[in-house]
Amino acid sequence: MVNDKETAIPVKKPGLVFSKADSKRHQPLYRQVQEAIREAIADRGLRPDDALPPERELSSAFGVSRITIRKAIEGLVNEGVLDTHHGSGNFVRSKVEKNFALLTSFSEEMGARGMVPSSRWLNRTSGSVGPEEALTLRASPGTAVYRFSRVRLADDTPMSIEYATVLASCLPSLEAVERSLYAALNKTGNRPVRALQRLSALILNREQAELLGAAAGDAGLLVERVGFNRSGIAIEYSQSFYRGDTYDFVAELSISE
Repeated sequence: MVNDKETAIPVKKPGLVFSKADSKRHQPLYRQVQEAIREAIADRGLRPDDALPPERELSSAFGVSRITIRKAIEGLVNEGVLDTHHGSGNFVRSKVEKNFALLTSFSEEMGARGMVPSSRWLNRTSGSVGPEEALTLRASPGTAVYRFSRVRLADDTPMSIEYATVLASCLPSLEAVERSLYAALNKTGNRPVRALQRLSALILNREQAELLGAAAGDAGLLVERVGFNRSGIAIEYSQSFYRGDTYDFVAELSISE
């Protein structure tokens, strides 16, 4: 969404305005279309379950061919931002689809879908690594760590319970983490750039179900992540519990050469 009145073209959805794509930019035209649609979702001009304007309108608004529009939409569908309903059109995805191949934070994922991320803190403490943490983080006994426990919400709806342990040397203090752990780590140059993740199915216990607004015995998912900074140091170990009916996890696979 843009505010440039000379190039802004409204589409039929009230309040939704796109600017013409610029062929002089280094960024491909279809990427510019994707960027504008993501911004419209982040700015809540497009909300979950909203229908995207027809290809004809988008083509006119962006000043590009319908082939370019289709390519942009196909990419956003593959990323899990949009859903295609054959015969009905394209819609902003409501159920969150998490791409296992992308290393993003919860705040980034929700923002990209036009949802407002927030947290309900359960606990935040400092201490030293336990035996399992020391093994996972490859840290010496006695290494100082910060532990963060919280419920992650999107548009005030509980989405996951997150327990994260981070090397204390990577953050100035416990209070450095406000909304996003990765944003705080980025400020110190320690944002993870690589991670190992494991996905497991489980049954939510009473406490987990209560925090997630589910029922005890409902299906859940556990994602364990070990994050490494640019120096290759394991700095983060997290366990995130999800309701099985709110998340889909996907990964793109290819055959090795």
